[in-house]
Amino acid sequence: MASRPNRPLSPHLQIYRLPLTGIISISHRITGVSLCFGLVLFVAVLSSVADSGFSYGIMQSWFDNLFVKLIYWGFVFALCFHLCHGVRHLIWDAGAGFDKASMDKFALYELAAAVLLTVLVLTFI
Repeated sequence: MASRPNRPLSPHLQIYRLPLTGIISISHRITGVSLCFGLVLFVAVLSSVADSGFSYGIMQSWFDNLFVKLIYWGFVFALCFHLCHGVRHLIWDAGAGFDKASMDKFALYELAAAVLLTVLVLTFI
């Protein structure tokens, strides 16, 4: 049998701490996938509401449930976060913000803007 080389193994996620930009990148992908499923659910809700007044009443009663409200709020946050990260990619396409300090700063701005947009959307809708 061949002997194992004496070199360090690559760190796994329990040891390695991802930087903020890595966490934001993974979150962007997760929100993108969740928006795909959420959009299908949203279209199903809209089509059932357009079906009849009875369906509209059922949908209104569903939104009185806290769990359904949390899903709705999460969908709105995912949409706002995904939008803000898309704007960040447009800034990168313009050639700005590639140094380490700018990336961390823009990541925090992106999170703050996503939370602010979520609060504004939930306040006015």
